[in-house]
Amino acid sequence: MTTNRVANLLRRRESPQRPTFLELFFDLVFVFALTRIVHELVLDYTRGHVAERLTTSLAENGETLLLFLAVWWIWTQTAWMTSRFDPFQPAIQFVVLATMYGSLFLAVAISGALAETGLLFASTYVAIQVGRSLFFVLTVRGHDLRRVNMLALVWFGASAVPWLAGAFAPEVMRNSLWTLALAIDYLGGRLGWPVPRLGRSRVSPWAVAGEHLAERYWQLVIVALGETILTSGSSLLRGPIVAERTVALTLSFLTTALLWRIYFYRAGQILGEAIKASADPGRLGRLAEFSHLLMVAGILATSAGSELVLIDPSGDAKPAWVGAILGGPALYLAGRSVFEYVAFARVSRPRPIGIIVLAVMAPVMVGLPPLVVAAAAVTVLLGVAVSDTTRAHGRPLEEASPPR
Repeated sequence: MTTNRVANLLRRRESPQRPTFLELFFDLVFVFALTRIVHELVLDYTRGHVAERLTTSLAENGETLLLFLAVWWIWTQTAWMTSRFDPFQPAIQFVVLATMYGSLFLAVAISGALAETGLLFASTYVAIQVGRSLFFVLTVRGHDLRRVNMLALVWFGASAVPWLAGAFAPEVMRNSLWTLALAIDYLGGRLGWPVPRLGRSRVSPWAVAGEHLAERYWQLVIVALGETILTSGSSLLRGPIVAERTVALTLSFLTTALLWRIYFYRAGQILGEAIKASADPGRLGRLAEFSHLLMVAGILATSAGSELVLIDPSGDAKPAWVGAILGGPALYLAGRSVFEYVAFARVSRPRPIGIIVLAVMAPVMVGLPPLVVAAAAVTVLLGVAVSDTTRAHGRPLEEASPPR
C-alpha cells in the first residue's frame, strides 16, 4: 500500500498542470548547454578541411549530435519526472536541483568531451541517470513507480559501462561506445525498460500529465530560440559592427522570429488538447517528443548557420556552410510537420514544399555570399508563415484532431 509520504510526492490529477518556477529555473542551465552545442557545431564548420567538404562536416556533426542527444535525454527524463512527481515537494526539488547542478558540469564538459573532458562528461551523465533512478527506488516504496525506476536503473547501469569505457578510449572507439550507450538509453525508454522476469513499464507520463509535458516542450523551444539570439548577439560583439554584419544579425533575428511564429501557430498552442483527446496519449506523446527533438536540433543548426554568416557575411559560402544555413530550417520544418500531424492528423503543404525548396536551392547557393544564403532561408520561412496566415484568414480556430 502506498504510504502517505509517497502519495505526497506524486503529482495529483486535480492539481494545476502548469510548469513551476523551479522547472523554469532548471532550464537556465540548458541555455548554457545548448550554447556549448552550437559552439561545437560552429567549430565543426570552420575547421579548414571540414568547411570545404560536406561529407566530412556531416561526420563531425555526428560527433556533436552524440553530445546533444545526451543533453536532450537528461532534459526529457527530468520533464517526465516532474510530470509524475510534485515539484513543490522538497524531495523532488532536491532531485531537480541536483540534476541541474550535474547538468552544469555536463555542459562545461561538452567542448572537450571527445578529448580531455570525456571522463567528466560521461561520469556526470551516468551519475545523473543512475543517481536519480536510485533515489526514487529508495524513496517511492510501495508504489508502481518504484518498479519503473528499478527497471530504468538496470538499463542505466548497463549503459554506464560503454559510457565510462568510452571515456578512456581513443576518439573513434569512444564514438562507437557512446553511440552504443545512447542506443541503450533511448531504446530502454522507448520499450519501457524491459528486464527479463521483471517485465516492462507500461506507465506513460504523457497519459498522466500531457498538458504539463506539452508546456515543458514549448518552454524548451523558447530556450533554444533564446540561445540563437544570445549566440548571434555575442558573435556580433566579437568583431566590428559594420553594415554587413548588422544585416547578418537582422537576418538572424528574422529567422528566429519566423521559427517562433511557425511553431506556435495553432498546433503549438493545442498540443495538450491533442494529447488529451488521443485514444493513445502515450504513443502520440512519444511522437510529439520526436517532433520536438527534430525542431530543437534544427534551431541549433540554424543558430550555428547564423554565426557563420556573422563570421564572414560577404565571403564565398562553402558547401558545409550552406548545409548549416539552409539545413537547419529544413530540419526544423520536418519536425514541425511531424508536430502538425500530432495535432491535426495531417501535414499542410507549405512545410514539405519549404523543405524541398531549401534542398533545391542548396547546390545553387554554394559560392555565393553567406548573407545571400541567409536571406534565401528567411524568404522560404516567410513564405511558410504567410501561407499559414492566409490559409486561416477568416476561418474559426482549428480544433485538435489527433490521429486515431
